[in-house]
Parts: sequence; C-alpha cells; structure tokens
Amino acid sequence: MPQVDTHCPYCALQCGMRLEGVRVTPRDFPVNAGGLCQKGWTAGELLTSPRRLTSPMVRVDGVLEPVGWDFALDFVARKLGELREAHGPDAVAVFGGGGLTNEKAYLLGKFARVALGTSQIDYNGRFCMSSAAAAGIKAFGADRGMPFPVTDLAGADVVLLAGANPAETMPPFTQHLRGADVIVVDPRRTPTAELAGLHLAPAPGTDLALALGILHAVVADGHLNHSYVDERTTGFAQMWRIAASWWPERAEQVTGVPAADMRLAAAKLANARNAYILTARGTEQHATGTATVGGWINLALSLGLPGRKGSGFGCLTGQGNGQGGREHGQKADQLPGYRKLDDPAAREYVAGVWGVDADSLPGPGRSASELLEALGQEGGPKALMVFGSNVVVSAPRSQRVQDRLSALDLLVVADFVLSETAALADVVLPVTQWAEEDGTLTNLEGRILLRRRAIDPTPGVRSDLDVLNGLARRLGQPEERFPAEAETVFEELRIASKGGIADYSGVSYDRLRAGEALHWPVPADDHPGTPRMFLDAFAHPDGRARFVPVEHTGPAELPDDEFPLQATTGRVLQHYQSGAQTRLIGELNDVVPEAFVEVHPDTAKRAGLEEGDHARIRSRRGEMTAKVRFAQTLRPDLVFVPFHFPGAQRANLFTNPALDPVSRMPEFKVCAVALSAVDGVA
Repeated sequence: MPQVDTHCPYCALQCGMRLEGVRVTPRDFPVNAGGLCQKGWTAGELLTSPRRLTSPMVRVDGVLEPVGWDFALDFVARKLGELREAHGPDAVAVFGGGGLTNEKAYLLGKFARVALGTSQIDYNGRFCMSSAAAAGIKAFGADRGMPFPVTDLAGADVVLLAGANPAETMPPFTQHLRGADVIVVDPRRTPTAELAGLHLAPAPGTDLALALGILHAVVADGHLNHSYVDERTTGFAQMWRIAASWWPERAEQVTGVPAADMRLAAAKLANARNAYILTARGTEQHATGTATVGGWINLALSLGLPGRKGSGFGCLTGQGNGQGGREHGQKADQLPGYRKLDDPAAREYVAGVWGVDADSLPGPGRSASELLEALGQEGGPKALMVFGSNVVVSAPRSQRVQDRLSALDLLVVADFVLSETAALADVVLPVTQWAEEDGTLTNLEGRILLRRRAIDPTPGVRSDLDVLNGLARRLGQPEERFPAEAETVFEELRIASKGGIADYSGVSYDRLRAGEALHWPVPADDHPGTPRMFLDAFAHPDGRARFVPVEHTGPAELPDDEFPLQATTGRVLQHYQSGAQTRLIGELNDVVPEAFVEVHPDTAKRAGLEEGDHARIRSRRGEMTAKVRFAQTLRPDLVFVPFHFPGAQRANLFTNPALDPVSRMPEFKVCAVALSAVDGVA
C-alpha cells in the first residue's frame, strides 16, 4: 500500500507519522524528531476497531436502530425545523470540539449562524485552553499558545513548567528540554517533576500566590529587566502595587513552597541567557485560571522573556487542534480569523464572505458549561448537535449534564464510535476518522499542518463536512454555501480569516503539500509565515505588552470537616481526554483498564483503605469509585484521579463547576472531597 505522511490523531504536538494502510511508523518531523508515544504507535488500531459505527441510527421505542443516510438527515432536518419554528432559532444548539479540523470548526460555526441562525454554539475548548487564551489576549493582544517553534526550546538554559506534565501527556516534547535546567510547578511528583532540577509543589489552587512570590523575589533581589519593562511594556506600577505585598515568606505560608526555593527559581530564570515559562492545564483549569496565567505572564514580562528570540512565554495546548479550533468560529463569541462576533466590522466582513446580511448573524451565545446547563430548561435549547466531543464524561458536574441531555427534544451526535454521549442520542451519525479524510490542524506552536487521507473511508460513513452539507441543503441553504470537500472549505476559510489576528490567507494546500512550515499569521501567498511572534511589537495598538494586576484569592471551595481533602484530576500516559478512543485499544487499556485514586499511604490508612481497595471519592456534587493506588510522594492532603473513564468512574461526577469570570473555564483542578471505603468491595 502507498505510504502517506500525516500526523497523529491525538494531542496538540501533532507528531509526524507515516501510514502504510493502518500501520504506523514515525517520521522525522520537528516537534517529535522521529519519536512517538504509546498512543501514537497504536493509533492505527482505531481504524479497524470492531466498535466502529458504520450506519446512521435513530432511536425507536427507546432503542437505536440502523437507518439509511437520507432517512437520518431528513429526520434531523425536519425536527430542527419544527423546533426552530415553534421556539425560535436559539432552540437549537451546537457543541463542537478541539479535535475537529480547521475546516470542520469553520464550517460548524458557519452552519450554526447561517443555516440554523442560532447563537447557541460553543465547544470543549472551554474546558481546555480558554483561560490561557484570555490571559494571552489581555497581555499580548493575541493568543497563540506557543508564539515560537517548539525546537527553540533546545537552546534554553532554564524552562519553568507551571501545571504541565508533558512526560505523560506528550512524551516526545520532553526531548526538547534535555539541555535545560527544568523547574516544575505541580502539587504532585509527576514523571515530569522527576526530570526537574527544582520541583515546586504548591498547595492546589495556590499557583498565583506562588507566581507572585517569585515575581516579588525577581524585583526585590535586583533581577527586574528595567530596560525591557520601560521600552516594551505598560502597567508595571499598577501590577506591582499588588505583587509588592507578596514577599516569598508570605507566599510560603499560602503555598507551602519554601521561600528559599522561590528565590532560587527567580535567580535561575534571571541568570539564564535564554529562558522560557510555559503553562498548561494544571495552572489554568481553575475559577481563577485567567488571573493565574496572568501572574505567570507578569513574571515572564518582568524578566524580559516574551518577544525575544531564544526566550519567551507560552502555553502547551492540549487537544489535537486546540489552537485552530478556537480561531475559526465554533466558539460562542467568535468569527473566523480570531475575530470577535460583537465587532461590527468583523461581522460585516465575514457576512460578506458568506453572502448573507450582517444583521442576520446572531450575537454571542452561552459558554460551554452554561450552554449545557441550559439544555431543556425554560428559555434554553430544545435540541443539541454534538460534533467531536464526549460531554457526558468530559464536562464538569457530568451527571447533571447527562440529565440535561435527557431533557432535550432532540440530541444528535456525530461520532465514529458509540461514545457515552452518543449512547444517549436520538440520532447517531457515523463519521470518518482522522486517516480517512484530508484536513488541516494547527498545532501548539501555531503551525498549520495538512493531515492527509491515507485509506478509504469505512463503507457507510460520511465526513462531518458532508453531514453539514446534507443538513444545510435540507434546511434550505444553497448547496455551494456548505462545501463537502476539505480543500474547498479551506479556500473559503483563507478569505474569511484575511485581516484577522489568525490570518491564514496566505496558506494553501499546495504550500502545505510542498512541506512549507507555515506558522500564522500568513497574510499573503508569498509570505513565509511567522514562526516567532512579537519580536518587533506586541499585538496591542501601541505595540507594548500589558502587565495585568492580579490578586490571589484561592480555590472556589476549601476543605472542611466533612470534606477534609482536596482532589485534582489529570491525564495518564496511555489515555486521552474522555478515553472514547484509547479505551478501544487493547494495548493501552490493558495498562490502565480502570480509574484509580492516587493517595498518600497515611491518608489511605486513616480512611481504612489498603492499596488495591476500591474507594469512594465524594464531594458536595457527587461521588465516584476508583481503585486505591499508593503514592509516597503525594501531599497527604491531596488525592489525584484521572478523568478518562465513564460511568461510576467519572472524575467529573465530583469536580467543581465554578467558572472563571473571564474565560468561563470550570475549576477542574481542585475541590474538597472525602475519601472512604466502598462497602463490600475489595
């Protein structure tokens, strides 16, 4: 069979790989340099999974029954039309995903706003990157997770990773850190922390206090980069009014991190010729996530790192297209090119590209968590269409989300397996997988990649683009307005993004096929792309970065007598996101077949638990069960649970849905819990 160069279907590193049929081999590509993690090596097994859906299904008398495509699409279009007629366009909602290609994310946003006329569209990136994005826009005027190539890290003397565990979440990334003195900020002694020269282990939810303490040490110990602050930033004085009160000894009382280690971290960063500060979900998935990332950015600015070749600030995007997925319109407040939906000029321009009146476009809708909560409620959507997401496992307060889905008049899910969300649907639409279709993704460094079709689609399935085309036509739209071919959609995306912050207008499939490394913005056909942003100026009108005053307030929920411990959630190496894909692969599932709760042995014994017992983890919102795993290095006041598992093992049965006021990110990473034995279960 022909060999096809493509990219991994999982995380935002988007490692280069080669497919020969369904057989995976690595290839030399900058972000992975010929390496793959266990998930990448086994990705080909997804393509032949016996759990693959091959026929549309419609629920009849409570049971999903196979039907033909025309019947399924006719049924969905008729029901959508009836609900819109009876309750208005916002009676129909759309939920997308950060794993969808740029073309799918773009067409999904257009479908919602033009074919359905609804404002009710958002996506699971609200659970992933929204806080980092909001903080980046405030500080720099633009959000590109890493505004420099991953390979630049090889020249770093010091790298601080805040809430990042790439040794498990994206293992090939760690090779770029081999020459650096690594500082890891994480309450857990993760595999990444094991690689670090300095591990700072703050109490959960206190990362901002730690960032303020290190920043205070930078200034007090004479490390502030005065010339950079004066020439390239604004707002230092206002920020310092808060940071001045966070001397390291005070921060130690809040975080538990020794003041001496804060001063050591400040000195390491300041004395390095080249240094980077990188954040990830551990420090971002909080009800104060935007402010916390702002604290790390303030630290980076005080040292003069952003916008300087060889140094910088960035965040490690999680989902495969977490960057591109938030740029082209599937977010509640957004239009293609990272334009704002409430910007009159942006509305006018994009409406012109789409051939509709700007006044016909709805305004911003609900964010993801608020959208899911509104389902089936008075004034909320009566129907939901889900593409590329498994909200029954991935959303906070997941039992409540499951109840809300059950209250809908119509739930439609497009997926290639019967995920936990699809299993609840009234209509399930089987769609193509990653290797069965062309499409572009934008990786964590802002590089646009072409993921090529390597095999023929499984008989009976259609692409998401074809699904949107078929529904749009049935809803009265001209066929040419919703193309089903990825390259045709991308050509329109180029035009729609032109002049926006994320300008793809100079990118083409031909340039990507030729192997050009194109990091956005790429504003012209002959433009080489922008691998390093902000070298000359930041994206604010005055060209300066902003220090943003931020104050530590702590977790939304603190332990008490009833719930004396804190819980945090995260990933393990073998699984990805909700696990809907990786739990189908025997080699991965055999290693971690079920949820576990990582707990210090002393804490477990106080709860009457031994290693291997099943424990109940209970919060004010719900409870889950998991097998006990001892971790001698874990804080005694903390338990850790992976979030990849369904049913009674869903971590999001107990997590806190408290939202960041800016990003609307839920507080996945800390909540108060109680630990106890499960009666009769050994």
